[in-house]
Amino acid sequence: MSASHVPDNGHDVLLEITDLKKHFPVTKGIIFKRTVAEVKAVDGVSLSIRKGETLGLVGESGCGKTTIGRCILKLEEPTGGQIRFYGQDVHDLDTRATKQFRRRVQAVFQDPYSSLNPRMKVGDIITEPLTIHGVQSEAGAMSERLRELLDICGLPKVMANRYPHEMSGGQRQRVGIARALALNPEFIVCDEAVSALDVSIQAQVINLLEDLREDFNLTYLFIGHDLSVVRHLCHRVAVMYLGKLVELAEADVLFDNPKHPYTRALLESVPVPDPTIEMQRAHRTLSGEVPSPINPPAGCVFHPRCSLAVASCRQERPSLEEFGDGHWAACPVVES
Repeated sequence: MSASHVPDNGHDVLLEITDLKKHFPVTKGIIFKRTVAEVKAVDGVSLSIRKGETLGLVGESGCGKTTIGRCILKLEEPTGGQIRFYGQDVHDLDTRATKQFRRRVQAVFQDPYSSLNPRMKVGDIITEPLTIHGVQSEAGAMSERLRELLDICGLPKVMANRYPHEMSGGQRQRVGIARALALNPEFIVCDEAVSALDVSIQAQVINLLEDLREDFNLTYLFIGHDLSVVRHLCHRVAVMYLGKLVELAEADVLFDNPKHPYTRALLESVPVPDPTIEMQRAHRTLSGEVPSPINPPAGCVFHPRCSLAVASCRQERPSLEEFGDGHWAACPVVES
């Protein structure tokens, strides 16, 4: 089965990504610049996101997770492939349709300090989307919507008159969530939304995201690297390595029975809180380094570090194959 044709029968698909590619040019020269190579940040990724679910996207730093999120948000133009929202290619939208799309798709970014304008008060930050899209024009209605958003995100009303630097990291991230909710979106890209927060604050923000999903029928793409958070929050999990999708499954299925060797190594790297159990665990250490995305290896991109690699892994790029119940993996020697 081709990786660009992963079926999702019987489910209401909100967003579908087909053979997505994003290559960044590497240029040389100051005055007369010329392209000498390409960084293949995303190289042929296909997946779908169902309405009302949270899809987790995990992998090592530099594997292309954030680039996929930025392409969905139209912050990057894909090199190839399609991103369809309700069946319509988002990169073929005209100006008016793009503005409507941006109302329906929002983002919560990783760093809650750098993503907020330090010169604006919190109230202005949260209501700015309403002003830009002309949703609320009357001051009274704007103030009422601001109070509602602050209350939904667990922030006292007095916070509206503060600047971002006067708030804690958790409060700033709540402001970012409130801003994302201002236009009543259907889909939110959460790019490492809790990774910059303390563990205790992470739990509060994660619970808030869960409650909002239930209350407002939201759909999330949750990009993260903390696998315990991903398992708790996400319905399905997609694993990426060097710009390619290597495994996709329901969260509990993937964590309990990972198929791809990289997914297994990734899960085995997570420490267990109990030191006795941790000492008894068998650890699978990956050899070598992650290859350069400028010159990825032929065949399976993971084969230089894989202990199970066979001759075909070095020559042919494996496609995603289903192992039952929506569990997909791109590995010809995967164990059942």
